[in-house]
Amino acid sequence: MRILVTMPLNERQKARLVQEAPDAEFIFHVKSEVTKEDLAGADIILGNLSDPKQLLFAENLKWIQLNNAGTEGYCDPQTLPPDVLLTNATGAYGLAISEHMIGCLFMLRKKLHLYYADQMEENWKREGHVAVVEGSRVLSVGMGDIGSTFLRKMKGLGAVTVGIKRTPGEKPSYVDELWTPEALERELSLADIVALSLPGNDTTRHMLNRSRLSLMKENAVLLNVGRGSAVDTEALTEYLYAGRIGGAALDVTDPEPLPAGHPLWKAPNAIITPHVSGGFSLPETLEQIVEICADNLARYLRGEPLKNQVDRVSGYAMKFKLGD
Repeated sequence: MRILVTMPLNERQKARLVQEAPDAEFIFHVKSEVTKEDLAGADIILGNLSDPKQLLFAENLKWIQLNNAGTEGYCDPQTLPPDVLLTNATGAYGLAISEHMIGCLFMLRKKLHLYYADQMEENWKREGHVAVVEGSRVLSVGMGDIGSTFLRKMKGLGAVTVGIKRTPGEKPSYVDELWTPEALERELSLADIVALSLPGNDTTRHMLNRSRLSLMKENAVLLNVGRGSAVDTEALTEYLYAGRIGGAALDVTDPEPLPAGHPLWKAPNAIITPHVSGGFSLPETLEQIVEICADNLARYLRGEPLKNQVDRVSGYAMKFKLGD
């Protein structure tokens, strides 16, 4: 069995994977170094590729474990045959991304971005009133690992927490209200803080379109850490310049990368980061991904169901049942 690993691992992390499959042949190449020959001989791939279409060269592939939670491009049956197992890294990113969201939120609520700009100009001035997070109504559109972890932390900060998920389910103790997408427009009009942690697919594209953005309060803050395509960029930019939305922290944009000269760069109260809230920016994230890979590798070799198997239609990881 040949296992291709495309993540930037240290020797200890490599050994952790080898420990679960000591009889396998491992090839450790970061994704930019992967060749057609590497792909052609791989039975298993642990990690993403530079382009999902490279899977067309993986003729012997039985399973690919992504190092992302997002699955765009990997669910296409013309790229990845239905009989090839597809799993993702859901569960690895909640810690890093939720803290990024909270950092951006406080930056906007306390006007720290304005004070930093003043500092760079050596300008000692007051920027007026600030807002509190405690008591705010926080809406998370998306209740996977990231959205759930964010709401749990916001509950600890004294916020009223509201979640929207695709299907009905049991409400966690840290969520005050849990709704399905039919309630989205009503909840947008009530929220002080709106957080998006959605995958990119046809059902999520422009979920916050011009009409829905117009429902948000003028002092509301939008946080998007899922995919930029979930928001109508043109409408959001227009509303930020017009003061129709209090602020936006965007770790993802549409288009991405955001091109030089785009008006969103300098929109009032916009904080833009280059898709870095997740990835391997936090070393602990990669450690968690390695553990997901190791656990699933052991399960695969024992013939047991894998965790985080992806629904090819929705792009989400399917719920793993106790006892599986």
